[in-house]
Amino acid sequence: MATAAKVHATEEQARALVEESRESTWAKPSFAKQMFLGRFRLDLIHPYPQPAPDDAARTEAYLERLRAFCETLDGSVIEAESKIPDDYVRGLAELGCFGLKIPPEYGGQGLSQVGYNRALMMVGSVHASLGVLLSAHQSIGVPEPLKLAGTEEQKREFLPRCARGAVSAFLLTEPDVGSDPARMASTATPTADGEAYELDGVKLWTTNGVVAELLVVMARVPKGPGHRGGISAFVVEADTPGITVERRNAFMGLHGIENGVTRMHKVRVPARNLIGREGDGLKIALTTLNAGRLAIPALCTAAAKWSLKISRGWSAARVQWGRPVGEHAAVASKISFVAATAFALEAVLELSGTMCDEARNDIRIEAALAKLWASEMSCRIADELVQIRGGRGYETAASLRHRGERAVPAEQLVRDLRINRIFEGSSEIMRLLIAREMADAHMAAAGALVDRHAALKDQATAAVGASGFYAKWFPQLAVGRGTLPAGYTEFGPLATHLRFVERMSRKQARELMYAMARWQAKLEYRQGFLGRLVDIGAELFAMSAACVRAQAMRAEDSRDAAAATELADTFCRQSRLRVEAAFDALWDNTDDADTALTRQVLEGRYEWLESGVLDPSEGTGPWIAEWEFGPSTEHNLLTPFLPSTRTAADV
Repeated sequence: MATAAKVHATEEQARALVEESRESTWAKPSFAKQMFLGRFRLDLIHPYPQPAPDDAARTEAYLERLRAFCETLDGSVIEAESKIPDDYVRGLAELGCFGLKIPPEYGGQGLSQVGYNRALMMVGSVHASLGVLLSAHQSIGVPEPLKLAGTEEQKREFLPRCARGAVSAFLLTEPDVGSDPARMASTATPTADGEAYELDGVKLWTTNGVVAELLVVMARVPKGPGHRGGISAFVVEADTPGITVERRNAFMGLHGIENGVTRMHKVRVPARNLIGREGDGLKIALTTLNAGRLAIPALCTAAAKWSLKISRGWSAARVQWGRPVGEHAAVASKISFVAATAFALEAVLELSGTMCDEARNDIRIEAALAKLWASEMSCRIADELVQIRGGRGYETAASLRHRGERAVPAEQLVRDLRINRIFEGSSEIMRLLIAREMADAHMAAAGALVDRHAALKDQATAAVGASGFYAKWFPQLAVGRGTLPAGYTEFGPLATHLRFVERMSRKQARELMYAMARWQAKLEYRQGFLGRLVDIGAELFAMSAACVRAQAMRAEDSRDAAAATELADTFCRQSRLRVEAAFDALWDNTDDADTALTRQVLEGRYEWLESGVLDPSEGTGPWIAEWEFGPSTEHNLLTPFLPSTRTAADV
């Protein structure tokens, strides 16, 4: 049995693979892409898109049935046992929750993205692990890749099973490979008869992998006669000989999550189970995430709504110094932040979901911005909730219950939400991915100017072409509707905020152009600068969503229209402060000093600073374990949880 050979890939090879796998064309308009170019295309999101009436009615009817079931569930049981009870899973399957977005012709509920998001909010408010179970199964598991790239035969074979409750999982990450797929070591070797592939490798952090019946596995096919090779995607039966679930991982939050380590040794997969073509696996994964990422904002929005409910109830009941704590300014500012941001989170979620359903716009940037912004802001909300609750916020719900008080799991919320800034693209990676899309038009215009390996004559030729692009584009950034006092007056008191968004979108575009002129090919290493630009874009997107949602409620003559306008106005005021601070930090920051100091840290210059403390982890193992390909060398301790004995359809 050989130790798994690490795949070494240069920085250029890794970049080339990701660039080859990303969608390079823009066949449909994108609000966020235009905004990053300094063009505030409000017409792409206003009037606020609304679901079709029949779809909305069907969604509401389903949500009523789902609510009735969820009210019978107890999230504290999941938290205490670190496992979702079998009858909970069975009930979700009977309600069709494992086929929420699967079309009815394949046995699913056929909900829209908006309906799916609302269902996840409902389920996730019971316990976040329930939301993860369903979203990992449908957003990145077997259903979504097959809907996007599967054959009709594959859809007929697998989608009905998924809809009935056959849990699926997505296997991409490896012990030595996170966000750098060029180093993927798992292989899918074609058999001599051409009828199958043999999979070998180890996959880490396989959400749902411990209980899955079906897997989507990413593995590298070697190039050869008749095979184009490359990272490819396969549907794999989880009980296929050669698959072993080595362990069930445990985490600081999401205590009911079924996440493990999966080993594959000579796992035979029929050739007909290849999704798309060989080499298309990474592109399929990235395309799947365009809509799949919206599951995270749904769960984040649910957390924000719950936080507002708890903050309101507690701050009105708790009295200090003769007044409810919510009436003290220090606490009031926190409650205002929670309420205003919860409104904006739902606006971003609903807008992105409806845009996805309408399919009029390319939402790859919008979905990524929604995931990034929602995961960051919901963590801030959870932290503020703990602070508002004080000692009771830090105390566990179980302890509160035993003392006879209301069992509010505020500290659990902090733990459960924290992963959202890491999985399906960490915040740092998300900023880089969005920055690449943000700079797409500039990369096309600049050409060899941003290629570190281009010859001088090629750079000179590119400079001529780029000057033509910028000669037409840059003057458009001088003035816009946001500079006119009458701009966006149809939005009433929110007009001033939309004028701000329009001005800042143009300023953002100018700053990016200045940065490209200053750093050219080295801009990609200015990750702090690019990250701040992306954060500015995320705030501007959220402000836009909040304003158009409030305006839509006013146009509908909703009884809550005035309240929505108040929430949107306050949110925009808060967001503007964050935008202005990010602009200030674009050029006035400690990025260079941070890089230099970190280099010294890694070289051990400040090792003396680490003295005086103990390291309980020292001697417990290497930083990254060496995994072997081949049969498992340890007893499988998870037999009771393996797919053949525990699936949603059969428990």
